Parts: sequence; C-alpha cells; structure tokens
Amino acid sequence: MLPSGVSSFAFLSLAAIAKAATVSYNWDVTWVWASPDGFGRPVIGINGQWPCPKIEANLNDTVIVNLNNQLGNQTSGLHFHGINQVNSPEMDGPSGVTQCPVPPGSSVQYQFTVDTPGTFWYHSHNLGQYPDGLRGPLIVHNPNDPYAGQYDEEVVMTVSDWYHTQSLDLMRNMLVTTNTRFIPPFPDAILVNEGQNANIAFNKSKTYRIRLINFSALASAMIHFDSHTMHVIATDAGYIQKESSYQLRISAAQRYDFLLQGSTRDNRNYPYLFSLDTNRDFKNASLGVTWPHNYTGYLVTDSSKPMNTIDQVSEWKPQDDSHFKNYEGQGPLANYAQLIKLDFKFCRDVNGYPRACFNNLTYIDQKVPTLYTAATTNDSNTNPVVYGQVNPFVVKYNDVIQIVVNNLDAASHPFHLHGHHFQVLDRPKSGTGTWPGRDTNYAKTPVRRDTINVNPHSYAVLRFKADNPGTWLFHCHIEWHVEMGLTATIIEAPEKLQGMTFPADHIQACKAGGIPYQGNAAGNTQNFTDTSGFITVPPTTYEGAQYTAPANKRNIPGWSP
Repeated sequence: MLPSGVSSFAFLSLAAIAKAATVSYNWDVTWVWASPDGFGRPVIGINGQWPCPKIEANLNDTVIVNLNNQLGNQTSGLHFHGINQVNSPEMDGPSGVTQCPVPPGSSVQYQFTVDTPGTFWYHSHNLGQYPDGLRGPLIVHNPNDPYAGQYDEEVVMTVSDWYHTQSLDLMRNMLVTTNTRFIPPFPDAILVNEGQNANIAFNKSKTYRIRLINFSALASAMIHFDSHTMHVIATDAGYIQKESSYQLRISAAQRYDFLLQGSTRDNRNYPYLFSLDTNRDFKNASLGVTWPHNYTGYLVTDSSKPMNTIDQVSEWKPQDDSHFKNYEGQGPLANYAQLIKLDFKFCRDVNGYPRACFNNLTYIDQKVPTLYTAATTNDSNTNPVVYGQVNPFVVKYNDVIQIVVNNLDAASHPFHLHGHHFQVLDRPKSGTGTWPGRDTNYAKTPVRRDTINVNPHSYAVLRFKADNPGTWLFHCHIEWHVEMGLTATIIEAPEKLQGMTFPADHIQACKAGGIPYQGNAAGNTQNFTDTSGFITVPPTTYEGAQYTAPANKRNIPGWSP
C-alpha cells in the first residue's frame, strides 16, 4: 500500500544500492478540525487529514511535491528543513526569500534531489504559519548507512509544543507596544507524535533506531528513557561517533537519531518521559525553573501488562551536544575568509513595536523575493544595497565562512542555517559572555548541524564552506522570533545566480498575488541601487499569512475573503 498522497514511489532496500528513483506527492493544503490534546481547533492539514504525511525517499532520489493551496483565506508554501537544495535554491521554500507566497487557488511544484541521507522535516516557512500544523517528517534512507546492521527496526518520533489559539492571533497579541518584555506566546500543551499513540513496541531481542524531530514553535524538549541508554548516532542528519546519553535536550527544529537496545532484563513496560523546556535557562534555578508540560509513553514489551509506571527525573542534566564528534573524524575547516558576527538582542522599531535584531537591525520582508533580486539585478547583485533590510551578507564562492552568534539575551535560542550543515566549533556554557575574538581551543572533530542552540549570555562559533550558490536564511527557529525579525540572509556566490530562471508556476504564484518578481527589493528594474520604495519600517498591523486578493484577482478559484 502506498503512503498517503503518493502517486509513485520506488523504494530501495537499505541493504542494496539501486538506481535513483522519483518520489512524487500530490498535496492539497486544507483546513482540518483536530483535537490532538483533547482541545478542538482548526489546523492545517494535507489532503483533508492531519497529522500531515511523511515524505520518504532514498539517497539521490528526486522528490516532487505538487502543492495546491486550498486554504481559502491564507497563502502557503513549504520548506524542506535540512535539505541543502544543491543546484535547486529556488526550491528552498521560505516566502519572500526563494519564492512568493502561494495564494489560495494556486499550485506550485517543488522538485529537488535528496543528496544527503538522514532525518529531516518539512514545514510551512510562510509568515508564522507552521505552528498551525503544516509540518511533517522527511526521511532519507542511506543504502550505505555506517550504522546499518546495528539496529533491527526504525521508529520516527516527533515532539512539539502546542497552542489552542491560531498563530495569527498569537502574533497579533505579541506584536503590541505594551509588550515591553518581548514575551512570546507560551504553549498550552506538549504533543508527542502529534497527539497520536507514541508507545513503542519493544522486543527485548531487538535494537531500535529512533528518529526524533522537534516540530516546536518555541520550546525545546528533554527526553529520558527510564533505564535505557540512548546511543546517539546522528545530529540533524550528520553522522557522529556513537555517544551514550542518559538525557537529551532537543531544541526547536533539531533532530537526533539514536539506538535503543533491548536486553534480557526487559520484562515489563518501561516508561519514557518528555518535558517541554519553556524556561529561559533551565540550568539557572534562581529563574524559577518549572516543567508544566510533560508526556509519558512506554516501551511496550508486553501489552497485557500494566502501563501505569511514571518515568521520573529528579533533575534534567542533558548531555552537551556541542561535544559530539563527527563520524569521519574531520577537523575544522581551515583559513576562513570571512567573518559574519551577529550580535542578537531584542529591540524596538521606530513605532515602539517589539522586534528582534541582529547588529541592531531587524529583518523586514521586501516586495521582491531575495533570490529573484539576485537573479535579475545583473552585476549589482553583489551589492547588498539592492536587497533591502533583509540583513544581507554577500559571500564569495568556495570561501570558508565563520559565523559568530553573540546571544546577548537571558534565554537560549536555536539558530538555523538554510543551504548548509555547519561545523560547531564552540558553544560555551551560559554566562560566558561574548566571543573574545580568538580562534583557539576549538573542537578537534566538530559536530555538524543545521540548527544550534546558543546559551544565554554566551556565543557560538560556526563554519561552513560557501559551495552552494543561493540566498540562504540564518535565523532563530523560535517561530515567534522569526516574525519579530531575528533573521539574516546569506547571499552566496551571487555571480552564479545571475540570469537563473524560475519555474513558470512559481512565477504565476507571484502574479496571482500581485507581487513583483524582478529587480531590486522594491521591484525597480532600471536603477538597482535606487532604494526608494524599499520597506524600511515593519508594518504596525500584523497580517501574517492572511490573504486578501488584489482587486483584479478575486476570481481566483478557491479564494474567499
């Protein structure tokens, strides 16, 4: 039986290498009524169902997703988180960056090669939309998995915070001048497997590979498996040298692959515990650390036996994931050519609204998607001025780039880079202060990730090689902070983006929404460095993904006010 929404699916055995296949999905994005924690509310589903389906493919397959927006009142789009989109930057998916938002009644096709194996996920990257439910796992199997033969079965697990109020209202309640403490919305519940059955059938003679994904809009999650050790083998789709962990902390958008092994002593049903970390700094007890949202599931060895034991943790002390080692034993990329130093703190715009800033500038969506500007401004595309206030940093092809994030806030924040898996050279403990400017005492075999949690009043040092031309976001993956402007844009090898063409259906989505798709940030196709018409102040009314069709476009099928 084919997975839901799949029109064709060729599946490779994990034990054999076969010719690359095409995996094709046809998806209508629709509103669905759901009550994953017992509270009913509208959520965004696919083909009339929620939770959303899993994308599954094999290394080097081509994935095609035909997305038809049938929401009626909101725009949409998809980002394939952790897929680097080599040679397909136009398929990355963030609205206003690599595409226009897809209006109701419009369709676009995403097509890309999955050239890296591992545990990924997809989600809307459109104006604070994904906390309303448009998200799902994306698994890429590896016929040459270095840990093949060390496990018998795979289990995909997801964890998330959950809100009873739709994202648009939450954003509007947050982006008010009276929010002087920059407080984000706090979740109403925790979901594991989107509120579905999260028990794991556990045979004492088998070893299980758990693929864990955090879908959260805000909260990290702690996890503990009673008396069973987690043997971590991958972080954010990057293989590591196996590490034994008793507790893990997984931040919003991160993934862990770990092995759970049964033993002859397993003769009952073993509980496991998830706790949402909604604390600014869980290591600082003086801040009033609490754990209001918890979930207990079970490793079920015998369904006829009781499942009433609760997994209890006296104190959360998760393993420091920045000390994990990459599987290949590779050292740090040497001789970086460019330093991008990003000082993060909360700020206010000229109208007094709460924002988040890198280097005292908040990200502001422009009229033309950034990649379209890079493709249509000729030699001017190397000038950051043409992109407007998207916090652009132009980097040269094949240069080694070092990003330093100084977190000047009292809370930890997960930062994600599109288009690359970076090396984590350093991520010191809370209260360390800002980066001292010295490149010494870094990790010898740094772990690779695409999302790194940066501790409060501390910093992280990251490196990647700029060998993937495109316009790639670097942003906090707390969705509320994305909408507050905590984003920068890496304009990578723009000279290789000149004149690139875009699929007709992507251009049609721009036309249907009345959005310009050529020229500088304001759509000027004559004088690229003319900044008149640039958006320099965030709007005072937050509209999010809410759709109002241009007056001459209101005959679009599926549109409703």
